[in-house]
Amino acid sequence: MSDLGFQLPAYGERSLGDVVPAVARALGVDAGVAGAAPTELVLPDAAAYVVFLIDGLGSELLRRYGHVAPFLSSLVEGGAVGTAGVPSTTATSLTSFGTGLVPGAHGLIGYTARIPGTDRLINHLSWDKQVDPLVWQPHPTAFARLTAAGVHVAVVNKREFGGSGLTVAAHRGATYIGADRVGERIAAMVDAATYAPSLTYVYDSDLDWTGHKFGVASTQWLQQLAMVDAEAEQMRDALPHSVRLVVVADHGMVDSELSSRVDVDDVPELRDGVALLGGEARFRHLYCSRGSVDNVVATWREVLGDKSLVLTATTPSRVAGSARSRRACCPASATCWSRAAVMPRSSRRSTSPTRRSWSACTAR
Repeated sequence: MSDLGFQLPAYGERSLGDVVPAVARALGVDAGVAGAAPTELVLPDAAAYVVFLIDGLGSELLRRYGHVAPFLSSLVEGGAVGTAGVPSTTATSLTSFGTGLVPGAHGLIGYTARIPGTDRLINHLSWDKQVDPLVWQPHPTAFARLTAAGVHVAVVNKREFGGSGLTVAAHRGATYIGADRVGERIAAMVDAATYAPSLTYVYDSDLDWTGHKFGVASTQWLQQLAMVDAEAEQMRDALPHSVRLVVVADHGMVDSELSSRVDVDDVPELRDGVALLGGEARFRHLYCSRGSVDNVVATWREVLGDKSLVLTATTPSRVAGSARSRRACCPASATCWSRAAVMPRSSRRSTSPTRRSWSACTAR
């Protein structure tokens, strides 16, 4: 595993699914109320918490470009980092955060996944009108459990995401506050944080969007990083000192060079025996035709070599176990965890999310 440079998730210790249970305990609420196993993550006691999730800002990016984000960098100096889950894609990470569950439990196991009983994929970000999010993710969220325990829980996010399939699956049970601009978000956050006990979750997707559009380290991305750094500092300045601010991210990003991409349309044998190609470029789900699993696995291992780790759905490993869906009726036949970007020609993007650590820090 280490030869490929992959880092296993720190479930139960310092993963995204541990944040809300740790906040619950810091608020004086039994961590079990958050619906997760006990976590080793410990946060300072406080009557109110704000969690600011910056989409796409991994700890390695923050270390590399810390000079552009001095406030955020100051929060992680000398501290340990946490990990995203498997796979480290936005829909999976946001659901682990909101439910307190590992991906294999909540079932949103990738950017796309097969809809059981069909030959279609669901895109977990844009969703599918024929899929009920309450059925797709039936577990009570950590937000809902905290609300039931008397904690004021608010989600501050763009208006367009209110009531979306992903929001319902991952963050139902909280009061949703639509806010499209930074000033709106900060004002809404300050108001929500006046409640005690309270948890206010604020989400910013602009850095991730910029990275996908222009690539990390582009002028546009660096400018956006400076803006989100200023936003985080404004948030801290606007909050009373009694309110704790925790900053996290759902995954990091790397620019995917042409030389590291594998186009399945250019390598026809990678399509042999594959009925559907799900997941995303760095964590593929291979839904195989009946009886073809062994051949598909052998072919993908041969073609990709040491660039990837190809596992079957029944592989007894922590990686496969954490990523395997509870939907036993329609699991991916095989999974390809890759350092290369594996994509069909129709889905090429300049930058791919990668399994990098997220940054967790408490501003005092």
